[in-house]
Amino acid sequence: MKVSSRKLTGNAGSFCGILLLATIGISLVLFSGCGAKKEHKVLKLAHGLDPTHPVHKAMVFMADRVKENSKGKLEIEIYPSAQLGSEQQCVELLQIGSLAMTKVSAAIMESFTDNYKVLGLPYIFRSKEHSFNVLDGEIGEELLASTEKYWIKGLCFYDAGSRSFYTIKTPIEEPDDLDGLKIRVMKSQTAMQLVSAMGGSPTPISWGELYTALQSGVVDGAENNPPSFYTSHHYEVCKTYSLNEHTMVPDVLIISTVVWEKLTEEEREWLMEAVEESVPVERKYWAESEAESLAKVQEAGVTIIKPDKAPFEKKVEKIYEGFKSDEEFYSLIQRIRAVK
Repeated sequence: MKVSSRKLTGNAGSFCGILLLATIGISLVLFSGCGAKKEHKVLKLAHGLDPTHPVHKAMVFMADRVKENSKGKLEIEIYPSAQLGSEQQCVELLQIGSLAMTKVSAAIMESFTDNYKVLGLPYIFRSKEHSFNVLDGEIGEELLASTEKYWIKGLCFYDAGSRSFYTIKTPIEEPDDLDGLKIRVMKSQTAMQLVSAMGGSPTPISWGELYTALQSGVVDGAENNPPSFYTSHHYEVCKTYSLNEHTMVPDVLIISTVVWEKLTEEEREWLMEAVEESVPVERKYWAESEAESLAKVQEAGVTIIKPDKAPFEKKVEKIYEGFKSDEEFYSLIQRIRAVK
């Protein structure tokens, strides 16, 4: 396994890197060696997370296991920190087969299939255990397979914790505190509906641009999980963090179907064995990182608020009411609620 240390400067650097990859076809499935015995494949995996992030660490574990499983015949080379572009750009590269793998938020997958929206619904999961039972079961498998017609194959879900509000000045102790605040959200219809339902003004901004947007006052706050709040250094600007835990949107590890179809059955087995082993490892890393992150931001002067969640849940009930006319989607909601 290799983790690239190559840096690309700013948006221009990322764009040039993407253009280079797409044009000259550093096809991210590389073949090397002279004879059949020496031939091996390298899958390039790019994502936007910091190397200290638990999801990145789990992918490093996965890459190590792939190399071990295959005795070096199959390798994964990881490019963290948006070296090869934004989350959206990585997905686009993946669709044309110029990138093998990437990690995205499940919210991003909403643009490919409506059913992914269910994972972003507020308080759809009763607990962490409930979310794991859904994602590891039949519903999770259906969602992972649902984007294959768009050249994207889901491999697994990684825990991304609970998303909560953090703000520059205004403490969020109840939904009404969000009134009039510009809150950064992902480019997700569900995320925008959620903030609107609670009285805020949803403002889609890319993750890489958010620190500057907070610092300059373009937005009043954002919402995310504790490790992302800490590793992004957003706590340097936002001094209140309200753990209302409105969503548990997982991350999704995806692979290009163009690349997947070029893998042999044996190579797919090596990869999937490592992927499956990485899921519980990531969950362990996540739990440790979440506790550490909350402690670190408190040390840095952030006030942690643990509000009553009931008023927040009540505010978003109308979102569920709006889905009753969509029989298929509302049935999916009921299936998730029925999982023990």
